Amino acid sequence: PQIVVSVYGPDFFGNDVVRGYGAVHVPFTPGRHTRTIPMFVPESTSTLQKFTSWFTGRRPEFTDPRVIAQGEGREVTRVRSQGFVTISFNIV
Repeated sequence: PQIVVSVYGPDFFGNDVVRGYGAVHVPFTPGRHTRTIPMFVPESTSTLQKFTSWFTGRRPEFTDPRVIAQGEGREVTRVRSQGFVTISFNIV
């Protein structure tokens, strides 16, 4: 099993935009586990698309969370690293 994290936040215009996506496998062994998830955000492929997304306030984002969890087909997607999220698990 995996946990998929989608982080959203306001931009300059006050629109909710994606700040990052990430995924991590849930540990099976009992105890307290801490995982650091590297976050990434999709990018526009052309300069015109970048300008249009900046002008309209709508950035590229994934519509299906399975794209983040599987990794299949992500090699053709242009993404940029966008920080980290630390998550703690308490497994019984």
